[in-house]
Amino acid sequence: MNTKTDPDELLIGLVSISDRASGGVYEDKGIPALQEWFGAALASPWRMETRLIPDDRAQIEQTLIELVDVVGCDLVLTTGGTGPSRRDVTPEATLAVATKEMPGFGEQMRQISLQFVPTAILSRQVAVIREINDGTADRAALIMNLPGQPKSIRETLEGVRDADGKQQVAGIFAAVPYCIDLIGGPYIETNEAVCKAFRPKSAIRPPK
Repeated sequence: MNTKTDPDELLIGLVSISDRASGGVYEDKGIPALQEWFGAALASPWRMETRLIPDDRAQIEQTLIELVDVVGCDLVLTTGGTGPSRRDVTPEATLAVATKEMPGFGEQMRQISLQFVPTAILSRQVAVIREINDGTADRAALIMNLPGQPKSIRETLEGVRDADGKQQVAGIFAAVPYCIDLIGGPYIETNEAVCKAFRPKSAIRPPK
């Protein structure tokens, strides 16, 4: 059952994918980092649903479908499972539930990470749109794979700034609000000190 009751509220699904964290071997850091970032970055109503699951493709696919189709999330972010190891299957699971791929997000994530480490080229993060039109629902959601480390998560979402605070490389979240607009989701406003959303002038709404 769709849990959204307010059409203006952004419902975010946060999925941390890790065999060891989901098994209690160590504490998950991805979901707390995302909760903290969104708490600072969003200036419009939002709510989240969280999941902590192992590196299992079938379970990842099932979780993504549940968050979009059943819970009603507008945006789903995963952390973990995007490298080249045999257990890393998050991109495959994400593509399996997609209606269309959004390759620009993955390209920019790797550009950001390359500012810090040459191994960024080993990342296989993807972003997709999942559309639902089953007679009872007609909507869509954006699903994105993020890194697993809190520092990398923040850098990916916000971008890279120099010592004076001037942005050198754009973060991916600046494009997310307009993407959500285009697929029929709620209008997202951000705290510009953290992340300024970019929209064409024709798409900007006056402040409430």
